Amino acid sequence: MPSSEDSSPQDNDLGIVVAVDGSPGSDAAVTWAAAEAVRRAVPVTLMSVSAPVIATWSAPSDASTIAKVQEDSSHAILERAEKTFAAAVGGVHAPGVRTESRPSPVVGTLAEVSRQALLLVVGNRGTGRHSRLPLGSVAAGLLHHARCPVVIVHPDHSADSSAPVVLGVDGSTSSDAATELAFEEAALRGVELVAVHAWSDVGLLPLYGTDWQIYEDQARSALTDRLADWQRRFPDVRVQVRLVQDRPAHWLTEESRSAQLVVVGSRGRGGFAGLVLGSVASTVAQLSTAPVIVVRGADHQRQ
Repeated sequence: MPSSEDSSPQDNDLGIVVAVDGSPGSDAAVTWAAAEAVRRAVPVTLMSVSAPVIATWSAPSDASTIAKVQEDSSHAILERAEKTFAAAVGGVHAPGVRTESRPSPVVGTLAEVSRQALLLVVGNRGTGRHSRLPLGSVAAGLLHHARCPVVIVHPDHSADSSAPVVLGVDGSTSSDAATELAFEEAALRGVELVAVHAWSDVGLLPLYGTDWQIYEDQARSALTDRLADWQRRFPDVRVQVRLVQDRPAHWLTEESRSAQLVVVGSRGRGGFAGLVLGSVASTVAQLSTAPVIVVRGADHQRQ
């Protein structure tokens, strides 16, 4: 599991952290995290975070009442999450699970918590007023600010346990970290890894005398060499290389329809160096039908 440079493996004492809010996406996130915890033999922390109530001069007495309502709501949310977790693991011996409630800013709190997490799991959208958007504000915020890999889970996804893990690879730092995690996930599940690489992000151009096959062959050779070390580390993982000449986000989204998991780096080779989240990762996180893990490279994990 790729780890940030400001924390060591033993610092991941919260294990897999799941942000819960009682929404269908939250339930799906808990279910996914339960299975992942069993595979990795690590604990799970179910966390309910809600913005604190601030009293106003016009209604100072309402703050304590609202705070009590929030506290009761958080308790109910965590109770529901615990039941969902128990149902997901069934009779399988599962690692420990703990619950925690924090009345504090949601994204900032979870981003700070991520420093002590192995994975941070969240539903693609919650119960907020923009719940119809492909990606909720909390999920979107965590993709920018979390210090560990972020898992976005969609409530309507169901995939065969034999479905492959799909990896988006482009040779960037975050792509290298994503490659390591994707091989781990494929090995844990005992399934094939499909490595998708867009050797050009534009369609075939009708240029006279251009042999596109040469470029594709060169890209395939470079990608095969890049994956060779990982295949030696994970000899039981069968790898299928898929080269495309088109927008990578489009192809990764299409591949997600028949995958059980998609893994991408947070930022690729293109775009602006100062950005934490690239357009490919952002698009895939929004449109993928399968759970998506977005992995930051070491250069951004320090920030």
